Amino acid sequence: MANDTSLALQALHQGLAEAGNDLQQLTSLAARFVDAEACSLMQADGADDGVIRMSVCASHGPLAAAALTASVAHGEGLAGQVLASGLPLVIADIATSPYAHLARRSTGGLIVVPVPIDGRIAGTLNASAGAGAAFPGPLALPTLQLIALFAGKAMQAAQLQGVLASRFAQLALLRDAPASATTYRHPGRLARVLAKSFYREMVRAGFASGQIVQAATEIISELNSQLTRAKADAREEKE
Repeated sequence: MANDTSLALQALHQGLAEAGNDLQQLTSLAARFVDAEACSLMQADGADDGVIRMSVCASHGPLAAAALTASVAHGEGLAGQVLASGLPLVIADIATSPYAHLARRSTGGLIVVPVPIDGRIAGTLNASAGAGAAFPGPLALPTLQLIALFAGKAMQAAQLQGVLASRFAQLALLRDAPASATTYRHPGRLARVLAKSFYREMVRAGFASGQIVQAATEIISELNSQLTRAKADAREEKE
């Protein structure tokens, strides 16, 4: 038994090393090591005021199209409750649990663990054992928690790379020196810093109020187009 556990840990270590910062590979790794029929990784929008929402950023196995495109609010459903509490949720059989009315699946085991980044919860890692199935042994929870920890680091690395790749973001953070050391860890704060810097630069360049509103409207239009394309791609993949 001890030898089997040692071999499993070695295999998990190798799998994590190979996955690196690839969220899709980490999600597939989670499914494989806990023998889950389906796994999904959800990432929060990073807002630190208002309603925080999550959506699926990587998945493995059969997931309904609605689940792939859903936006889950803080405290909403099983994943939203874990996002709010920061505590994992382990359900032996969703059909006989108090959470049956909240789950998308009617039977089987379910585990939802938080994805931590620097003391805050940035999303959840969700694993379903499949209809009528249960997770094997007591190691499923700690295995998912370990992979979720790596997923959080991968999310943070992606955010930081995005900031460092943008000259505009670099200049904005330099001008906002008091917050620059930690802002990149909180996407909501970073978004506000960039928005304020964008506004100040347009004013400094001589743009009128109407032109600034037009620029903001164009950003919203581009975002809506991207979200529409993403939803269409998800439906095509499901079909």
